[in-house]
Amino acid sequence: MAEIDPQAADASMAADLGRRISALRKREGFTLVRLAALTELSQPFLSQIERGKARPSMASLHRIAQALGTSTPMLLSSTSESAAASAHAEIDTELVSLVRADEGSMAEQDTGQAKALVAGERAMHPMEFVTRLTEFEEYYEHPHPEFIYVISGVLEVDLAEQGLHVLQASDTLYFAGGVRHRWRVRGLWPARLLMVQAGGPHHYLSAQT
Repeated sequence: MAEIDPQAADASMAADLGRRISALRKREGFTLVRLAALTELSQPFLSQIERGKARPSMASLHRIAQALGTSTPMLLSSTSESAAASAHAEIDTELVSLVRADEGSMAEQDTGQAKALVAGERAMHPMEFVTRLTEFEEYYEHPHPEFIYVISGVLEVDLAEQGLHVLQASDTLYFAGGVRHRWRVRGLWPARLLMVQAGGPHHYLSAQT
């Protein structure tokens, strides 16, 4: 198997993500000015993202996904689709998604990273998170259920009215759609977790307390 150039793969994923965001924006009938207003991100920055010249942080990607009526897992999974199809031409990608260890779209920022573990729009969208968040951010809410499995570290998950739950390695947590949620790390080490969100078209909403 040919060796993959990490820089070329990263540039390709950034370009695919930009094209996906641009296509969804046009489908919604939004101008860049309108998307900038909805996301509170600058128009030049959004233009760079759409042209594959900039990579949004996870926080910025959440805002973009919310404005476009999708979610971060679905956005990153869809971005991985064309790369997976070309890398695994022998697979019927309508039926199967194969994502190698060095593949999968990723969003990164100082507080951690998120990597898509499936390509295309599927019935479920698993993601690998490495999070170093030590303080809770705003709540998120979406209409589809979510499942969390902690691989390492200690994670505090705040489910608002459903209580605060402390998860350690090998602990799992499932919650239904519509449950507000946010998380932070307990202790000195980052937490690594598998998060699976149900697929299908939906809106990813941030909900203030």
